[in-house]
Amino acid sequence: MKKISMILLVSALLGAACTSEKKHEAMEQDNESKGSSLNETVDTIANKNGMMATITPYGGKIISLWVPDKNGLIGDVVLGYDSASQYPGGNPFFGALVGRYGNRIAKGKFMLEGEEFQLTLNNGVNALHGGPGGFHNVDWKIENVSDSSAILYYTSKDGEEGYPGNANIKVTYTITNDNELVIDYEATTDKTTILNLTQHSYFNLAGAGNGTILDHSLYINADMFTPVDEGLIPTGELKAVKGTPFDFTKTTPIGERINGSDIQLVNGKGYDHNWVLNRKGDGLSLAAILTEPTSGRVMEVWTTQPG
Repeated sequence: MKKISMILLVSALLGAACTSEKKHEAMEQDNESKGSSLNETVDTIANKNGMMATITPYGGKIISLWVPDKNGLIGDVVLGYDSASQYPGGNPFFGALVGRYGNRIAKGKFMLEGEEFQLTLNNGVNALHGGPGGFHNVDWKIENVSDSSAILYYTSKDGEEGYPGNANIKVTYTITNDNELVIDYEATTDKTTILNLTQHSYFNLAGAGNGTILDHSLYINADMFTPVDEGLIPTGELKAVKGTPFDFTKTTPIGERINGSDIQLVNGKGYDHNWVLNRKGDGLSLAAILTEPTSGRVMEVWTTQPG
């Protein structure tokens, strides 16, 4: 069994504790029916500080993540829609669980144990985020929900979107009283396969509708990054960030260099890259720290993964 973890620690520099009432509506979903979840079903998890997330079974998507600012005022720090029913027709990756494979696979092909597999193409000549029927576009089953934790299940059948093996996926969302959003991924398969799970929320720590992320300041714990070609496929090179717009080893506003002429900024239309984290050993390691000065909110990202 493969298990990976990610922790998003969102806090306020001068944060005051607030309380909120937990609301919960639970409804089992059939994970056989892709893209058919047109209901208003949501699950809400919360902690004693007023931090709260709402989740829809469709794509396992985080609809909102409410966090106190430096004055104790609660704001939603992820992009999304007002109701669960808007997600099937909206941006497919807002807040979504992504799989079987996050990011792009060149020409949708890979070799595994001497056999070539052809995936469904959905990004020009490439396969992106598990294909059009990826985990972002299916109904997950929510079985166990406590005040602070929700567990989601999905079974991806052998051959789905071209991937081998039946894959049983379990994702646990937990909000701790330290204002952490903890995401644990577990998977078992009956055949050798490839798997790269992720969570695809877009963040604005200033709160929904309040400007852009260009004034957010970012630190990334990485001395190297992976350049990409025009199709955003990694070239195979590991390049030092020093002397490039990709150097966030010192905290820097995101918008300071994003409009430069560096070819990697051109290819990515900004920052759409992987940074190779400076990590030692196993376990959770710091990936990045994001700061929004007006609200005072700070987000740390910790992960067991290398990038």
